Amino acid sequence: MLRWILTCIQVFSSLFIVGLVLLQRGKGADAGAGFGAGASGTVFGARGATTALSRATAVFAAIFMINSLALAYLGSSTTRPEEAPKTILDQAALPPPKPAPAGGATTAPVTPPPAQTSAPAQTSAPAQTPAPAPAPAPAPAPK
Repeated sequence: MLRWILTCIQVFSSLFIVGLVLLQRGKGADAGAGFGAGASGTVFGARGATTALSRATAVFAAIFMINSLALAYLGSSTTRPEEAPKTILDQAALPPPKPAPAGGATTAPVTPPPAQTSAPAQTSAPAQTPAPAPAPAPAPAPK
């Protein structure tokens, strides 16, 4: 819940910063004053909107920075020890998990079918034995 609130604050503060920066006049705006474009600066008074917009931009920038640090802290901290972050190398070093027994509810070990001990008498086709299950590939050793 806190992460959602901080993310919303982050989005709104970034949009306000973008809007405030677009409202401010650039350094090259004074060159246009000689051609009659300086009349728009009188709306905010003699000093113009520079102080109000720059202060608002600074406030939203501070909110954005503090909020970024809070989101980074929440993203890096874990609440439970079993949820500790693992790297790919840590997972590769672990043995592969054992497959669950067929049937789900039984815990008895699964035994392979018995092998035929006697050869069939005078058949034209050789007896087919079930192919053994492929062995799992060994995990690569960590470097």
